[in-house]
Parts: sequence; C-alpha cells; structure tokens
Amino acid sequence: MNIKEVVNALERFAPLPLQEGFDNAGLQVGLTEEQEVSGALLCLDVTEQVVDEAIAKGCNLIVSHHPLIFHALKRINGGNDVQRAVVKAIKHDVTVVSMHTNMDNALGGVNYKIAEKMSLQNARFFGQEKMADGVIGGSGVIGELPQPMAAADFIQLLKQQFGVACVQANQLLQRPVSRVAICGGAGAFMLGDAIAQGADAFVTGEMHYHEYFGHEQEIQIAVIGHYQSEQFTSEIFREIIESQCPGVRCVMAETVTNPICYL
Repeated sequence: MNIKEVVNALERFAPLPLQEGFDNAGLQVGLTEEQEVSGALLCLDVTEQVVDEAIAKGCNLIVSHHPLIFHALKRINGGNDVQRAVVKAIKHDVTVVSMHTNMDNALGGVNYKIAEKMSLQNARFFGQEKMADGVIGGSGVIGELPQPMAAADFIQLLKQQFGVACVQANQLLQRPVSRVAICGGAGAFMLGDAIAQGADAFVTGEMHYHEYFGHEQEIQIAVIGHYQSEQFTSEIFREIIESQCPGVRCVMAETVTNPICYL
C-alpha cells in the first residue's frame, strides 16, 4: 500500500476543509503518490528526535497531530528545530503528514477521544457545527459522566486518566459534576458555549489568567495541559489506519515531546 492511500484514509475521516483558517494541516514534507509505506510512526509533535525515531524503526511515514510546518519557512538552513527536522525527513525520504484542527473538529476526533478517556456518555458536539465532504464537525464535545461526582473527585479523575501532575482549576464547584464539556488544546474560546449548554465542568488544555475570572460556582474549569489533553490522538490515527489500510505497520512514537516540566 502506498503512502497516498494512507493519507486518503486519514483525510476521509477528517477532511482538510474542517481545519481552521489559521492552520496548516495536511502534507508537510515528502511525496505520497507512488511510495510504498514501510511503516507509520504516529505522534503528537514532529521534532528532529521524532524523525530519528521514525528512521530507526523503519517508518517512512510520520503522522502527527501538530503540523511540523506551521509558519512559512523563508529558508531551510538548519537554523532551528523545525528546519532540522525538515532537512532530515527529506534526506531520509520520510513523508510527514499532519492532521491538526481537522482532526480536532472531526466526528470521532480528538475531543471524542478525550471524552472516551473520561467514560463520558452520549458524547456530542456543542457550539457551532460545520460540514466538510459529508463529514460533520465541531470544535467541542459535551457528554455526561456515568455517575455524578464531587468536583474534587472529578479533578482526581483527570489527574489519573491523563497523567497530569497539576490541574489548573478555579474554585471547586459545590455541586456535583455530571455534564462535562471538552475542547482539547487551546480551547478557552469554547468556555462560553460550555456554560450556555449547562455544563458543570469545562476541560481544556490551556487558558489565560483572566479567563478564569467570574465563573466561581458557575462552572468547574479544569485545565490539564495542552500536551496532556491531546496525547491520545495517536490512538485515533492507529484505529483509522488499521481499519482502512490493513497490513500497514503502525508504531506509536515513544519520544516524549512535551516541552513543559512540572517541578
């Protein structure tokens, strides 16, 4: 099976038109038409170390969530980590494909995976929905916990399920948490929609200081870290490839790319 067939399977699940206007999802580096895939390394971020891992494990395709090339490159001279990763991928004939906000917004995408890790029931989009190539999309997912729980227990659930050393939260809610709204990554823009949908809690990857104000006892804000919120995206890639591209070897990247340390 060639690389193009794998890319097509991913894009059928999360069409590129679902991505936000600021994004650069899709093919980043390499050729896809005739090249047979020797293995797909699945990851959140592409760094030089991730490319090294792909080479060492015999994978000529890297599928990432975050784009390797997010901002335009005016030169490629190895001057930073992005350029070095691009140079190494080209030199070793490794194709890099990124499925970013199109995978965030897809039915069954990143936010659905987060909901799955929390065992939410009746997971569904909230806020404005969109459609691309027959696939329904939306920026956030909302659902219900199997049983209501105290806010402190809910925070502990997040720490356990996502391996979070520290959850940034506002004042603990004094009523049970049942309905939970999710927007992985930088999802603060969905907080108002979560409140409008009657969510007891809103889980995202990062928020600014002033965005926490004014919501005491209105909604439980729980910020678990950008990396932590999206770390299971590779599982979606694997599920798509294994079901749609039988025989393609999938390798979950072992390189930890989270640049934030909790001390």
